[in-house]
Amino acid sequence: MTQPGLSFIGYQRSTGKDHAFQAINPSTGDSLEPTFFAATPAEVERAAQLAHRAFLNYKNASGAKKAAFLRSIADNIDSKLDTIVERATAETGLPEMRIKGETARTTGQLRLFASLVEEGSWVNARIDTALPDRQPLPKPDVRCMLRPMGPVVVFGASNFPMAFSVAGGDTASALAAGCPVIVKAHHSHPGTASIVAEAILEAARGQGLPEGIFSMVFGPGRSIGQALVAHPLVKAVGFTGSRAGGQALMKVAFEREVPIPVYAEMSSVNPVFLLPGAFQGDLDALAQGLFGSATLGVGQFCTNPGLVFFEPNATTLLWADKFKAAMAAGDSGIMLNPGIRDAYAEGVESRRGVDGVEASIVPAFPKESGCAVPPTVFEVKAEDFLKQETLAEEIFGPETLLVHTRGETDLLQVAENLEGQLTASVFGSEQDFANNTELISILERKAGRVIFNGFPTGVEVCHSMVHGGPYPALSDGRSTSVGTFAIERFCRLVAFQNAPEAFLPDELRSANPLDIQRLVNGEYSK
Repeated sequence: MTQPGLSFIGYQRSTGKDHAFQAINPSTGDSLEPTFFAATPAEVERAAQLAHRAFLNYKNASGAKKAAFLRSIADNIDSKLDTIVERATAETGLPEMRIKGETARTTGQLRLFASLVEEGSWVNARIDTALPDRQPLPKPDVRCMLRPMGPVVVFGASNFPMAFSVAGGDTASALAAGCPVIVKAHHSHPGTASIVAEAILEAARGQGLPEGIFSMVFGPGRSIGQALVAHPLVKAVGFTGSRAGGQALMKVAFEREVPIPVYAEMSSVNPVFLLPGAFQGDLDALAQGLFGSATLGVGQFCTNPGLVFFEPNATTLLWADKFKAAMAAGDSGIMLNPGIRDAYAEGVESRRGVDGVEASIVPAFPKESGCAVPPTVFEVKAEDFLKQETLAEEIFGPETLLVHTRGETDLLQVAENLEGQLTASVFGSEQDFANNTELISILERKAGRVIFNGFPTGVEVCHSMVHGGPYPALSDGRSTSVGTFAIERFCRLVAFQNAPEAFLPDELRSANPLDIQRLVNGEYSK
């Protein structure tokens, strides 16, 4: 990769040479070639215009056509696996097997959406046929289905260079819905982004799709990213990142003359509740399980557990000692970039000074250590936890806060005090669950996914997965960014009343030429 890193504006490459930057290898601190350049304002405008024109064509593409496109992207990414692994490991410090696994997840979800749109029932077609003789008024013929919204802007995530970036879930679900995509690449892994962008554009050309079906731009989020969100031809936004970043984009989107939805995944501490039955088994396995989940990916997964609630007694404190020993013996890991490393260090330092908080495992990690950081553990009593709102906030990295509770009242109070979460985990016996129905009911309101006897890291890409939750886990808690329900974010319902058959989409025609599942006069059928 020796050519300058330029944005992809439809099928053309950028000519801009502003805001030069290079990727940094977080393991060594070395700059990586080539030099990348931001798109110009004129190129941002062109990307939006091309996307709009492409939408007018692509929105009517058949499920089979969209499926072929998605599968072609997946095949192209698979063919570039070795190149992706070499570049992504250098740009992120992540191990080879992590990149291979994440790439497989990326191509797997592209193929999953391909199967969904090829079958076609996802549009939720509903038909109520006319009753012209109904009294006192005739009933019209009304038919509705989900239709694509228009061009979507997707922001690449720092912590998932493949699965939540250029061809990740946001892009896959938007393209599956029938929406062109403009990606704002993340500055931490621009080389990886370029390889994947080329794979998408090769697929688009091969499928004969219009220019503008996909573009990718480099540049500062505060200028390039916000300019895209503000553009009147953009109709929705997908974002995974910090709360501050998500809130900034939401503000821009809501202040437009015509506001648009922003689906921003921003913050989650993924609380774990350990009920008495959790400690009746192997304490070592329970401690190692939490250690592995808390430190997976150096704590840079969106589902790492940051809060653990349990009632102290001889057995549970023995378990806590085993967990803390594992964290103390855990190796330092390389964080994705210096900014994330510094934010983790500042978060740990600020927590150290909170009243009532004990710094149980907090090794020194001087700035000279580069992007390497150790796991950390703090402890606090529930009564002190409830006094300090900042203790319920995320520290992005391998940090865990153990909260000592006393009785059911504490459990319910701390659960009710939590913000919206991606996940909430409960460990215990069947009897524990029966005895804590109110706690579980609260967690259902607080989280997008409630997990029983399992740690939260690991998100299965499947039809029933919910990776979202009430704010601030997601800006719109009714949606998910993983699983096939994600396609609905980039659609809107459109009804056709008394429309002639020739003007109806195939999904709504009386003969059901696509043989999809539909709700016809209140009954599901084909």
